[in-house]
Amino acid sequence: MGLIQNILAVIVVLGLLVTFHEFGHFWVARRCGVKVLRFSVGFGKPLWSRVDRHGTEYAIAAIPLGGYVKMLDEREAPVPEDQLDQAFNRKTVWQRIAIVAAGPVANFLLAIVAYWALFVAGTTVVSPMVGSVAPDSPAAEAGLAEGHEIVAIQGDEMRSWEDVNLKLVSIIGFSGELNIDARPEGASDAQRYGLPVNDYLVRQDPPQPLQTLGITPWQPEFPAVLGQVVSGEAADQAGLEAGDRMVAVNGEPVDDWMHFVNIVRGSPGETLQLTYERDGEQETVNLTPGRNSLETGDEIGYIGAGAQQVEWPAAFQREIRYGPVEAVGQALSRTGEMTLLTIDAIRKMLVGLISPSNLSGPITIAQVSGDSARAGVEAFVGFLAYLSISLGVLNLLPIPVLDGGHLLYYFMEVVRGRPVSEKTQAVGLRIGLAMVGTLMLMALYFDLMRLW
Repeated sequence: MGLIQNILAVIVVLGLLVTFHEFGHFWVARRCGVKVLRFSVGFGKPLWSRVDRHGTEYAIAAIPLGGYVKMLDEREAPVPEDQLDQAFNRKTVWQRIAIVAAGPVANFLLAIVAYWALFVAGTTVVSPMVGSVAPDSPAAEAGLAEGHEIVAIQGDEMRSWEDVNLKLVSIIGFSGELNIDARPEGASDAQRYGLPVNDYLVRQDPPQPLQTLGITPWQPEFPAVLGQVVSGEAADQAGLEAGDRMVAVNGEPVDDWMHFVNIVRGSPGETLQLTYERDGEQETVNLTPGRNSLETGDEIGYIGAGAQQVEWPAAFQREIRYGPVEAVGQALSRTGEMTLLTIDAIRKMLVGLISPSNLSGPITIAQVSGDSARAGVEAFVGFLAYLSISLGVLNLLPIPVLDGGHLLYYFMEVVRGRPVSEKTQAVGLRIGLAMVGTLMLMALYFDLMRLW
């Protein structure tokens, strides 16, 4: 069931993103007088298509991993004399720039609308309360302690753990004193704590922003009760079901969910005698965790099950809600913030501060899409907005084949006063295809490594 949900979620996510992106190209092309021959969501053989009165074919194709808008263009096929004024290549350079840029712009607009909807509807977040601080860590050295609520980092307001993590990820590579303003438990005013860091999170794989500082977020007690069981995995094969409470492993009592997780992670391939409680009765089964290899070479166990969700105390929750007008500014601000974060992450990956293993391909996108869909509308819309921003930024990279590569050629044409030669563009096309193909293979490789 989980696999089917993941597949459906990724089809919905990619379908929306591709449709908005291509509609941006389509809408501006039509406004510039360019004849659009085909608007396709997906690649390959069309599963459905129809032709409108303008002669444009709308199609949904079999491979839902992209899409395209095909326009009338003399460089691709002969154009009838009476339609030359509708050819893309006959338009002014500024019109061509507008048409190409419209795709990524549509993705940013989609993100703005998604964030606006979230801010108007209201989002519930968990306040960033420190649960524990590791001894001899930067946080302990600075004086942070259990019960402190983080209110600002480097002068920027923090309202949730999401804000905290985004801010910390944005300063990868920082060396010096990391200023965290926190309010001690029971205090009305915050104090500033300077955490000493050096090359923060550099080449850490995967980045662990809070653990590196020695901070563990506060969370309510999680009983060792299963919330979901993945079909076909070890827990399912052992006959476990959602709602089962883990009582003991090999005769040793299970304290809570994290205790159970640590036992499983430390027992890859080992058969465990598990005692669990269902409907007030205890039963015992053999459970053999699967093996999952980390990029460090270590192996951990997994059983394909998740914890039952618990209610957070009202005192630790906050609702963030804005009026329709104020939400516009907040949505623009969040979209700009996430855009800059994405650009900075790409820059840091190129200079070696972030490991390329953080690249995500279709498998990871499918998993995250499915997880966010199961987590609720709020999480799904937030993920959709972030992925739309990522698609917009990636398409603007100055790589031939991508929109950014075409824009580079057109701006060169503006400066030079004449188009870039077709020979140069052909060479660029081959280079661009090689670069994009390599990135896709790397992303797929790291996806598979995460699964294994």
